[in-house]
Amino acid sequence: MQKRMLGKSGLEVSALGLGCMGLSFGYGPAAEKEQAIKLIQAAYDGGVTFFDTAEAYGPYLNEELVGEALAPVRDKVVIATKFGFIDGKPALGLNSKPENIRSMTEAALKRLRTDVIDLLYQHRVDPEVPMEDVAGTVKQLIAEGKVKHFGMSEAGAQSIRQAHAVQPVAALQSEYSLWWREPENEILPTLEELGIGFVPFSPLGKGFLTGAINEGTTFDSTDFRNVVPRFTAENRKVNQSLVDVLGTIATSKHATRAQIALAWLLAQKPWIVPIPGTTKLHRLQENLGAATVELTTDDLRTIAQSLSEIEVHGERYPAQLQKLVGR
Repeated sequence: MQKRMLGKSGLEVSALGLGCMGLSFGYGPAAEKEQAIKLIQAAYDGGVTFFDTAEAYGPYLNEELVGEALAPVRDKVVIATKFGFIDGKPALGLNSKPENIRSMTEAALKRLRTDVIDLLYQHRVDPEVPMEDVAGTVKQLIAEGKVKHFGMSEAGAQSIRQAHAVQPVAALQSEYSLWWREPENEILPTLEELGIGFVPFSPLGKGFLTGAINEGTTFDSTDFRNVVPRFTAENRKVNQSLVDVLGTIATSKHATRAQIALAWLLAQKPWIVPIPGTTKLHRLQENLGAATVELTTDDLRTIAQSLSEIEVHGERYPAQLQKLVGR
């Protein structure tokens, strides 16, 4: 698989990464440990060198899983994790105090079975802690050799600038896909100006863009999508038009909807690295195939024209979670 540089950070990763959250958390019951390890290792065998986790995924279980799965190839991969919640539990609230960043980092190093974290993200901006203190703490951890690069997740342009002035931000991770293009307004220009890479999560619209979900789909009771307005049965029905358009384009390119959605992201900027997640080996192989799909200027024009005629319905987060975004 081709490699990409995350902005001007010097951090080189595979063009597609693997989002590991869903193996432990968020989309129903966790995958069986042996199967999850097999999938992570299959991603590595398929050329993936960039793996994304967080203390909040479990909490802690996902970091432990990723650490065990990648231990045999630790020196050949880039592992990203995140801090920023009380006891790693989003429901308890934010905590980006310097002492929590330090204690979380020490614990994550053990869970990940490593002596350095390649990319450490602030999971969400904490308005109670000055950004200078957050970035300054990570800067110290980098100086101590415990962290290599600093990242932010779902941060707004002002916070990104404040952090970057203290410790260069290597990457921003936020949602971006064919059905959530809000980052194009302010975030992408800011990142380009500052030389920061972009790591889109949910690049397949939490599964919707694959065509495997329709208005009749039911989710497990523990599945996060149950509380997402965009995933009400009514909105899924209306949003099907986007999936239909993707299907037409995919057929013309002898590809799948997922591959077109990922190839579209890769075509936007050379410093964008999507991190699709899955629990299924066949979906993993399908996603990795997107790295070889080339969209021409005419293809991109057709997609843009088709999207301009479609209005996606439903917010991407419930109100209480939306409050944590873009600060």
